Amino acid sequence: MSKLTFLYMQGCPYCVKAEKALAELQGENEKYKAVETEWIDEERNPQLVANLDYYYVPTVYMDGRKLYEAHPSDDYGKIRSSVKAALDEAL
Repeated sequence: MSKLTFLYMQGCPYCVKAEKALAELQGENEKYKAVETEWIDEERNPQLVANLDYYYVPTVYMDGRKLYEAHPSDDYGKIRSSVKAALDEAL
C-alpha cells in the first residue's frame, strides 16, 4: 500500500473540500482508513514542494507521481471523485 501526499494551503476552499471528501470516503469504506496520508502546507514547507510540478492545490502525489491537481472549475463532485481515485490507486 502506498502513501498519499496532499499539498494544500491554509484557507484554500478546494483544500477544505478535499479534506471533507477524504473524511467522508474513509467513513464509507473501512479500507480507505488504512491508506496513509500526509498533508503538506505549501506555505509553511516550501522546501518540501520546491521540486514538484504543480500550480494549484490541493494536489495529490503517490510515490512521486501526481495523481490529481485541482483546478478553479472543480466542484465538490470532481474533487471527491479524484480523491477516491487516488485512494483506490493507493490500495
